[in-house]
Amino acid sequence: MRLRWILALVLIFSVWHPGLALRAQTHTLTPLAPEIGIEEKLGQYVPLQLGFVDADSDSVYLRDVVKKPTILTLVYYHCPNICLPLLNGVADLVAKTDLDPGKDYDILTVSFDPFDNPVTAGRIKKTVTASCDKKLPENAWRFLTGDSVAIAELTGAVGFRVKRIDKDFAHATALIVLSPDGKIVRYLYGLSFLPFELKMAVSEASEGKVVPSVARVLRFCFSYDPRGRKYVLNVTRVVGAIVVIAAVVFVLSLIVLQRKKQRA
Repeated sequence: MRLRWILALVLIFSVWHPGLALRAQTHTLTPLAPEIGIEEKLGQYVPLQLGFVDADSDSVYLRDVVKKPTILTLVYYHCPNICLPLLNGVADLVAKTDLDPGKDYDILTVSFDPFDNPVTAGRIKKTVTASCDKKLPENAWRFLTGDSVAIAELTGAVGFRVKRIDKDFAHATALIVLSPDGKIVRYLYGLSFLPFELKMAVSEASEGKVVPSVARVLRFCFSYDPRGRKYVLNVTRVVGAIVVIAAVVFVLSLIVLQRKKQRA
């Protein structure tokens, strides 16, 4: 029995010890923050003291508009590509769920282009809300613009990185779900979303839960190969995790068997 315990401990130690086979690597690269994309900031807070201007030219602070679970989208209003499809995807999602915007949650769209203004915000608001098959209460979906300082603070807080290319921007798309106190609780990626995703996100935001997205699991399982310029399965991590789980199960089974023998 002692021999089995020793073997189990050696197995666990061999997985996590950096000098042994499963963790042996020629070098480890520290991941850098992406120049374009999203660096998740789950569990952190957006600066609610930031001020913006809405489509009616009224000045608002985030603390005045983030009072419920809030779906935040970051776009720019003259985007020729993915911004409008993203917003239309949100409008379609709103229409398909039985949650009530303005009551169960709010939607907040902020332009990361400091040259956008209430006129461009009002124009996109009219286009997007008209495509929604559900009637939206006043201020249930706000479209904001702001100066470069406020924009930089907000995008930095949520890990949203863009790059200006002439008059346009290279950027990613996501719904960033905030709790009523401004905590970042989930990122939903893509241009279209399932009603179940929205309901779960709103429920989690209302309880202040932090739920990692699938992207975190994928980043654990895959690594970037600079030679092949593509993501490949990180066999060491995956196998290591499987071995650790197997070792834990093995140890627990030994404990159970030992207790059964003692009782007998």
